[in-house]
Amino acid sequence: MLNNTGNILTALLTGAVVGAGVGILYAPDKGKKTRKKIKKSAIKAKDDLANSITHAKDEFSKSAEAKKVEFEEKLEDTLSTMSYKADDIIVALEKKLEDLREKNAQLQK
Repeated sequence: MLNNTGNILTALLTGAVVGAGVGILYAPDKGKKTRKKIKKSAIKAKDDLANSITHAKDEFSKSAEAKKVEFEEKLEDTLSTMSYKADDIIVALEKKLEDLREKNAQLQK
């Protein structure tokens, strides 16, 4: 989803820059004025792009942090479940060992 938003944003900014450039080039102004307008539009587009990149980076960081927290919670739950299962296995093995000791004691009588 973030990638699509970035692509759409890039396409919109590119379209705006191209549109502004074409509009300025066809405007009935002198060359110096036109160059000044082009420069102003390029600076604005650069600033807009920088802001968009910063926003996308912030969104990515938030998303990555949320995924990290989610992963840590799932890992903790999994480890906890595994711990209970390990305890169950140990109890079962201890019971089996006790049964085998009793059978061994009976066989040695």
